[in-house]
Amino acid sequence: MSRDKILIKILSGVNDKNIRFQDLRNLILHYGFSERIRGDHHIFTRENMLEIINLQPHKDGKAKPYQVKQIRILFIKYKFHLNEVDYER
Repeated sequence: MSRDKILIKILSGVNDKNIRFQDLRNLILHYGFSERIRGDHHIFTRENMLEIINLQPHKDGKAKPYQVKQIRILFIKYKFHLNEVDYER
């Protein structure tokens, strides 16, 4: 699924339980986060941001709904959805 569609799905908050973990991970990386992995924990940090994102995939390959909600809150707080900048290198 395209990044734009994933972002719209996440921001809508309508279907948090149907977001694929890999899609969520790719979206977070797109916005310039660094990732480190410890076991099944994917820990994301970003310069100039105090919050740390800690995600674990669900057994079915989907993201956990409460973690999708946390991402939505951060994206709205930092206005990532308004400042679409391609951070890919």
